[in-house]
Amino acid sequence: MSSMNFQIHNPIDPGWYADPEARFFNGKYVIYATKSLPYDQQTNQVCFTSSDLTHWQRHDDIIDMSGFPWATRAIWAPTAEEKDGKYYYVFASNDIHDASEPGGLEIAVSDCPTGPFRALLDRPLVNDFHNGAQPIDAHLFKDDDGSIYLLFGGWKHCNIAKMNSDMTGFEAFEDGGVFREITPPDYVEGPCMFKKDGKYYFLWSAGSWTTGTYRVNAAFADSPFGPFENYREILSTGDSTIANGPGHNGYLHIPQEDLWLIVYHRHSPEDPDRNARFMCIDVMDFDPDGNILPVKMTLDWEYSGKKVKIL
Repeated sequence: MSSMNFQIHNPIDPGWYADPEARFFNGKYVIYATKSLPYDQQTNQVCFTSSDLTHWQRHDDIIDMSGFPWATRAIWAPTAEEKDGKYYYVFASNDIHDASEPGGLEIAVSDCPTGPFRALLDRPLVNDFHNGAQPIDAHLFKDDDGSIYLLFGGWKHCNIAKMNSDMTGFEAFEDGGVFREITPPDYVEGPCMFKKDGKYYFLWSAGSWTTGTYRVNAAFADSPFGPFENYREILSTGDSTIANGPGHNGYLHIPQEDLWLIVYHRHSPEDPDRNARFMCIDVMDFDPDGNILPVKMTLDWEYSGKKVKIL
């Protein structure tokens, strides 16, 4: 079988988008994203699809917001996962600061990876502040046995919970608890998890999303509940002159190539607006011990013959 060939042009779209979540559904790569606008203008979300990683098509307003009448602003940070032929979609709403406010984490469902995603419940999936975590920045992680976990949390706290069989709520853990805190060092927001070689990799964002301090850290463990070890910074502004403040990442794994990609947003030094965030894709490599190596931010690169070339 011949190797894939593709080119990445960063950013993959000139528009302002943030908080990307990346998946491979039905033979296509899909990236779900926040519209990076003032909070009151964030009233829906978009996704981008590609069959070759080079050319991307935008799909606008993929959520049917009529099922979320209480969700009117700050529609943030989507995540999606497939279960039994349906696509479940979780996103944050309203930037709530207290459980008495409407909103939190919402859940929707669709027969298609690009939506429209319609409300699964008549209420938020998560409205409370468990273990001090603001209910934002969801990430759905499917384990090898089909179990689906929800990671989420802002305000420097991260929780994990196990979704129930119909994705309408959560199963209790062995100790009777539902929301287990797994906050690693230097955590602010934006959790992401994947499994590689039997290890659970946990990536998260630190610093401030509005500045060049934003960055991605990583660690791994033998369980999705930790303890997570070998903590290290893997993506930051560093000495880059092309971009700053990279963070809130997703990932793509291309198994036939054994290629891992990190999908993230970053700022351009030319535009000081805090909402000027752009979605990018770069290579994520590992050392012999399984640690993720520092990611190099690029403008253009190609993959050909199982080799990566910076253009």
